[in-house]
Amino acid sequence: FCSMSFVFGQVKPSLTQVFYTTTFTRGVVNLKPVVPGHVLVVPKRCTLKFNELTPEEVSDLWLTAQKIGTVIEKHYGATSLTFALQDGPEAGQTIKHVHVHVIPRRPGDFEPTDALYYELEKERPARSEEVMEKEANELRLYFEQ
Repeated sequence: FCSMSFVFGQVKPSLTQVFYTTTFTRGVVNLKPVVPGHVLVVPKRCTLKFNELTPEEVSDLWLTAQKIGTVIEKHYGATSLTFALQDGPEAGQTIKHVHVHVIPRRPGDFEPTDALYYELEKERPARSEEVMEKEANELRLYFEQ
């Protein structure tokens, strides 16, 4: 039996949203991105808090975030990246599964620069499955080379 989705906290995204996979981690397009190219790096094993990850999972999570960040910066023509991990509800975590936000940045995109963090807290419209699958397909090409 092959599942067409995976567990991501309290939600079950489609596997069509995954654009990169390692032993412990997935790169996933975001349902409600703050800016185009805002993606997530998600451990395969569901844990609520960062300190519940094994050393191998932590290493893979951040090495994967680095690799994905390089692609996101290039693909979206960004000049910088924000990596964000909201670890618990008081830190702004709403999905009950640890994950890293990889957000491409450009000069003047948020004023002040840290206003991005307020945007992460706001409700944003959800994208369609088709739009997310298209983005995942574009990003997947970078990792199949």
